[in-house]
Amino acid sequence: MNFAYYPGCSARGSSKDYEMSTQAVCKALDINLVDIPDWNCCGSTPAHAVDTELSAALCVRNLDIAAQQQAELLLTPCPSCLSNLKLAANRMQDAAFRTRVDELLDGPSAKNFPPVTSVMQGIAETIDMDAIAARVRKSLKGLRLAAYYGCLMSRPAEIMNFGDPENPTLMESMLTACGAEMVDFPLKTACCGASFGIPERVMTARNSGRILDLATQLGVDAVIVACPLCQMNLDLRQPQASKEMGTTFNLPVLYFTQMMGIAFGLDHKELGLSKLRVSAEGLIRKLDELRRNSAADSKAAEGGRS
Repeated sequence: MNFAYYPGCSARGSSKDYEMSTQAVCKALDINLVDIPDWNCCGSTPAHAVDTELSAALCVRNLDIAAQQQAELLLTPCPSCLSNLKLAANRMQDAAFRTRVDELLDGPSAKNFPPVTSVMQGIAETIDMDAIAARVRKSLKGLRLAAYYGCLMSRPAEIMNFGDPENPTLMESMLTACGAEMVDFPLKTACCGASFGIPERVMTARNSGRILDLATQLGVDAVIVACPLCQMNLDLRQPQASKEMGTTFNLPVLYFTQMMGIAFGLDHKELGLSKLRVSAEGLIRKLDELRRNSAADSKAAEGGRS
């Protein structure tokens, strides 16, 4: 299966591990992600706050390229990219807005753009949970995980179309299919501070610290994310969050594709696990130990029956 793919800027830089694991997991599921040619930055977080039309033009150019390629569906891994692309397409339904954006692009854009969805939704809509479970080689059984979506993936609900905006559950379904125990995580859509990690470090540290603190209290083995900014704030900035919360966090924060890749038995180098600030080695050791114990129990049970 081939899908048009918009990787976004962070995929080639700060979230390279997300890109690596996304490509590896999709390949394992026989999903081929084909970059749209000559794509450009979507404007990320700051552009739309400066100029709505210029920001939309950045996104519309990408949507227009996908339309020219006759793409039926466009996938992107990043919630910020997803939000910007979807909002731009929605705003282009206004004739006056479309005219101004087309002027910025020096020509008319396509009348109709292909729908845009997240890689997570693209996988789930293409491959059911039983098929995901069938691909598992190293079950995540015994791990307690918290799914954290962040504030962009499901909002605004009428644009993002990602289930309940306060309680999305797709990540839980996918990781449960891989054998994990998913805890009920009340802060799954709370803001981590997003791009305020530079201008408002204290605020971001407090927001992220609150999320990490609850996850720690719930006794999870890792927090699982789907957003480069969320991953950066919860992983890279753990020392800052620890300082604000008066404690010391040491909690692995993995992308959902990295966790699925582990369950699929993929090479850890392919998944970019070495790029995590808080190492996932303890998580891997626990999984290996759980599998050894399970194998030993099975052997002992067989011996008892004989």
